[in-house]
Amino acid sequence: MAEKRDYYDVLGLKKGASEEEIKKAFRKLAKEYHPDLNPDNPHAEARFKEINEANDVLSDTQKKAKYDQFGHAGVDPSYGGGGGFGGFGGFSGFGGGEGIDLGDIFDSIFGGGGSGFGARASQATGPRRGSDIAISLDVSFMEACKGITHEIEINRAETCDTCNGNGAKPGTSPKTCPECAGQGKIRIQQRTILGSMSTTQTCSRCHGKGKIIETPCTTCNGAGRVQKRKKVSVGVPAGIDDGQTLGVRGEGNVGTNGGSKGDLNVRISVRKDPLFERKGFDIHCEIPITYSQATLGAEIDVPTIDGNVKLTVPEGTQPDTVLRLKGKGVKKLQREGRGDQLVRVSLEVPRNLSKQQKDYVRQLDGMFTEKNFDKRGRFMDRVKKFGEEFMKNF
Repeated sequence: MAEKRDYYDVLGLKKGASEEEIKKAFRKLAKEYHPDLNPDNPHAEARFKEINEANDVLSDTQKKAKYDQFGHAGVDPSYGGGGGFGGFGGFSGFGGGEGIDLGDIFDSIFGGGGSGFGARASQATGPRRGSDIAISLDVSFMEACKGITHEIEINRAETCDTCNGNGAKPGTSPKTCPECAGQGKIRIQQRTILGSMSTTQTCSRCHGKGKIIETPCTTCNGAGRVQKRKKVSVGVPAGIDDGQTLGVRGEGNVGTNGGSKGDLNVRISVRKDPLFERKGFDIHCEIPITYSQATLGAEIDVPTIDGNVKLTVPEGTQPDTVLRLKGKGVKKLQREGRGDQLVRVSLEVPRNLSKQQKDYVRQLDGMFTEKNFDKRGRFMDRVKKFGEEFMKNF
């Protein structure tokens, strides 16, 4: 049994948290790590189960009371692999005999992950999964929208080719540690007022490995692993957003004692684009139009991630009007369909007019009436009403 984390730590709470705090923390984490919402995260399912288990105990008043007093052993009789909390692994008195193994007692209460010295020692010398590697990858706005495969170089621990991972010089082999008989741990017995007690400690000679390498491999210096520069292809899916992480299984550091490799976690950083801004799966952009285009209407070219498209600007379009291009946004991750592109039109007022141009503008302006300006007409009505109310007070 793997060592369990403290249930309060699992939910990010302090011991003694209230019922409302537990409920709030559970809802937040359950949503964050639900497997259906994290299809690219290989660890989401295990984390989700851990969160559910913690909530099952802490949300139950009786279970929570037992857990607060006895830890995991108070709510899981099989925890630690022994016969339950009450027996302390066979402890029945203070006499001699084989003595009391403090390691077994603490493991049965706090989670040693086994049923005694042999089980704990086998964990220390058994297969261990390699650690994960975390890196950042910069991609352009367009690459994030369309998807791309990047070949990247990473430094990671690999099995030493010279010794095939056993750490010993070719022609020799590791030997069983005579101090701990290959267990990786040793027992130390002490006489106390409670009788003979024993504890387990990591073997100082083999440092918990259970093996002694008398003639280390000259390539890896006995570690069995070496750092190598490796090229890895990372498929960036279309629609990925800034700050999201891709998990590439089995591309992390090599494990020890035959353990599996860790994963490569790639955090995506999307560079800003001069034309587009992304909000969710929609793309936003701003297009300047002329006075005549806004007044009379026009068909304009608008850039999209698929290339230029034609967009109709209706007659009488006002500044900052937002026009929508359906299906021209970002592809939705793990779903069908795309977002939209939202085009904000901004009216650009001409500058540096010649005298003739100014005369034409004045002439045109004189041809307009109040009915041509809805906003101006409503504004002037409010100004007139304000003036009338103002004069009544004097």
